[in-house]
Amino acid sequence: MKSLYKALSIAALSISLPLAALSASQEAKPAPKSGDAAASKPASPAPSTAAPDTKGTDYSGMYTFLKEGEFVQVTVEDAGQVTGFISRYGDSGSGKNDFVDQFFKSGKLDGNKLSFTTNPVSSSWYEFKGAVERGEGKTPEEEAYYVLRGTLTENTTGTDKKVTSRAQDVAFKMFPQDAEKDAEKAPDAKN
Repeated sequence: MKSLYKALSIAALSISLPLAALSASQEAKPAPKSGDAAASKPASPAPSTAAPDTKGTDYSGMYTFLKEGEFVQVTVEDAGQVTGFISRYGDSGSGKNDFVDQFFKSGKLDGNKLSFTTNPVSSSWYEFKGAVERGEGKTPEEEAYYVLRGTLTENTTGTDKKVTSRAQDVAFKMFPQDAEKDAEKAPDAKN
């Protein structure tokens, strides 16, 4: 099971790290030079905004999904913006044993309230509305340190263009964080 966590962590990191690097490069601004007029002006006060929830970034990680081997990758970014994807088994036909990745179309974190909607794949998409709660894990290195608890709705568009929705209460447990740390160290071991 631990090797599955490592493999899933590596896959999620390969997607998450480039996104974080892109985000950081877009936010970088050069400092004003000492002879610059902008450097001599006092900084104007920033618009009043609520302090960001620094704990929200702790919620970033991989969580279980509906079946063994499936998972949800959640990445909390600036201002409560949430990105990620669901990696799950296909539903029908020859793709039933293949993994399907459904990326978030939208996602938001407000305090510990989390919601996201995935892009449709094969006429189905998911909506989650709930909260991030502390689970039974005592430390981040244990499974279920955080739990996504709420309602997951699977929406399916039929051949008649009618949308069918099926909602269920869920609790998705966060994978142990040491698996992610091991995956981060793996590229360094090659050097």
